[in-house]
Amino acid sequence: MAIYEVFLKKDGRDEFRHAGALDAANDELAFVMARESYARRAEGDRLWLVERSNVLVADAEFVAPNADKPHRHHDGAAVAARRKSIREQADIADDSESQ
Repeated sequence: MAIYEVFLKKDGRDEFRHAGALDAANDELAFVMARESYARRAEGDRLWLVERSNVLVADAEFVAPNADKPHRHHDGAAVAARRKSIREQADIADDSESQ
């Protein structure tokens, strides 16, 4: 028995997404099981199977140099917090001027 990782993709510009994993005795059975388990409701038009033993996994130390670059994945929270702070300071200044 081998463990297979299942990836599905809809036609178009979407990328392949991990759908799950399954155990199968051979490649052919793995395809049938993946189709019946993960693509029954047309979740994808394309199917990839990868034996888990063939997946390469990088060490955390290898990926670590990129962990300190939050500016590359900005969700807007820092800008929103800064704008809120500026508005609050402006409101405080307005209140002190009106007294």
